[in-house]
Amino acid sequence: MNPAQIKQKRTESLLKELIPEALSTLDDNRLNTLIVTEVLCSRGRYDAKVFLDPEDKDEAEQAEILKRIRRVAGYLKSYIRDSQGWYKAPNFTFEFDDELERISRLDELFKEISKESKNGS
Repeated sequence: MNPAQIKQKRTESLLKELIPEALSTLDDNRLNTLIVTEVLCSRGRYDAKVFLDPEDKDEAEQAEILKRIRRVAGYLKSYIRDSQGWYKAPNFTFEFDDELERISRLDELFKEISKESKNGS
């Protein structure tokens, strides 16, 4: 891993801690309890994709939360800039992380396959 990649990983890790901290200061209960599962920064760290935990929220709720969080993206940027003394914070894009859901579905499928193979033997 070269120094630029290390710096990028550090930034991602820091943002993963700071974004929930900034969200917790908001008065909106839908936003201040969100869990950030992962942050991926672009190579120049000008953009960051933030993945949120869906926590059994339906599509309509997720859409509403994304709409609200886009409205406060400027606040998040200024919070992060001020708390870290950065000149510039990355532009954020938010989306819900469906990776955990896919993993649990795969686990269920493997359990079914295992159960069928034991019953079939």
